[in-house]
Amino acid sequence: MTVGLIRSAGNRVYAEVESVRLVLRTGVVGIESPATLLTAATAMVRYGTIAAGLTLSAARYGNRTALVDELGSLTFAEMDERSNRLANAWRARGLRGGEGVAILARNHRGLLDAVFAAAKCGARIILLNTDFAGPQIRDVATREGTDLLVYDEEYAHMLDGVRPRRGSWRAWTEKVRPDCLEALIAEGDPSAPPGPGVTPKLILLTSGTTGTPKGAPRPEPKSLAPLGALLSKVPFRAGGVTECCAPIFHTLGFACAMLGLGFGSTLVIRRRFDPQEAIDSMSRHRVTTLIAVPVMLARMVDLGGRGLVGRDLSALRIIFVGGSQLGAQLCRDVTAAFGPVVYNVYGSTEVAYATIATPDDLAVEPGCVGSPVLGTRVEILDDNGRGVPTGTTGRIFVGNTIQFEGYTGGGHKERIRGLMSTGDVGHFDAAGRLFVDGRDDDMIVSGGENVFPAEVEELLHTNPAIQEAAVIGVDDEKFGARLKAFVVLHAGSTRTEDDIKSFVKSNLARYKVPREVVFIEQLPRNPTGKVLKKALREL
Repeated sequence: MTVGLIRSAGNRVYAEVESVRLVLRTGVVGIESPATLLTAATAMVRYGTIAAGLTLSAARYGNRTALVDELGSLTFAEMDERSNRLANAWRARGLRGGEGVAILARNHRGLLDAVFAAAKCGARIILLNTDFAGPQIRDVATREGTDLLVYDEEYAHMLDGVRPRRGSWRAWTEKVRPDCLEALIAEGDPSAPPGPGVTPKLILLTSGTTGTPKGAPRPEPKSLAPLGALLSKVPFRAGGVTECCAPIFHTLGFACAMLGLGFGSTLVIRRRFDPQEAIDSMSRHRVTTLIAVPVMLARMVDLGGRGLVGRDLSALRIIFVGGSQLGAQLCRDVTAAFGPVVYNVYGSTEVAYATIATPDDLAVEPGCVGSPVLGTRVEILDDNGRGVPTGTTGRIFVGNTIQFEGYTGGGHKERIRGLMSTGDVGHFDAAGRLFVDGRDDDMIVSGGENVFPAEVEELLHTNPAIQEAAVIGVDDEKFGARLKAFVVLHAGSTRTEDDIKSFVKSNLARYKVPREVVFIEQLPRNPTGKVLKKALREL
């Protein structure tokens, strides 16, 4: 026990020291004036990490472009002042530290204004999923304790019955009106608001693909370890240009937006994703980093060569992808189109990060999710909590410094020896690379054999006639369970059910051949690209 504690403490110290070295390498730390250092320290003490990152960037890079959206551009100084004004306007209307600010908005300046202002008020920041149905939004907003609501006008009809005591404010609207953020920003005091006396808390929501979304509060980082974990695998640098296509209400988009702004990089965002617009924007703004979920990359690749002709993407150094399974075939396609710049992150809302696959990893094993990042433990355990041999599939457990604190409605993820379950199953190869084989509740037993739908999905994606596919388990009288495939064909392609079954049969074991193949126009997905298999079961 004592030896284990000493080893654990030593690992933590090493991770902290290495994190400092990695941060220094990014160029984000330089020779600062006493005034800048005082501004940074004051902001950190007053408001915590989220707001302090913006305030420090405003002090260092005041007139540099911080944000580009459909309304134009804002500098770091302008963004910092806007959040001051909004925070002071909300304080004047009674908002206090610890109260809940729920935000239901697409990617635009209003969402970021609200996040930074809420942080400066010491609020609980609740990021709502724009794809939720009306009843889900109302249930979550009520459960999480919404004292103030920020929303895009297009969602107004879904918010009947949500009447927070500090008011409801429109983030995106066709014209300025008294109940919109721009009106509050115009009237608010531009000076830095006083410290709220409490640290803000970020509450991200689970995807809700199988039921009611759960609130997953996360503590503010107390060290550089979370940043060092990312930098140990991904060469993020200060002063670049980040195109964030992933929704900012999701862990991936939020973390990368905060990272980019904190690094003094220009953040380019848009309310709705369009693959050609994204590529054109990357060329126009000389984007160095693209943040996307796999389905977005698939839409870009589907454009073919015509989508890239005449576009200069030579500045692109990083495609940071996560949120759902990338898959080997899509990885190959994206690399062929954009070059060896793909970094595939694996984690979850609850555990945050676990592993990252680098371009070198993906060149050898395009289906992997890489090895554990700095300061993180990843173990594969059996149903009794024991480790399994290399190459054997088991449950994936993760340990790091930034896991969530337990669901706001009660309950937690399973923990074993300080490690938290991701809910997935997978295996390590001999080189220490992790492969995700599927969800632990997706596995079926067909004729006595364990079958993971993800393996069949991955094969179907290699068929040139298939644009996308999803596979689920269904009851079967003879075998106990069988697979059912849902297939979307490329335009102009023709395949029959027997064609698809024969393709699977020629590549996989007989018991992995779907009992039924259903052709549909598109797969139901949430905004982060995860297939809604519950919706498929209802078809």
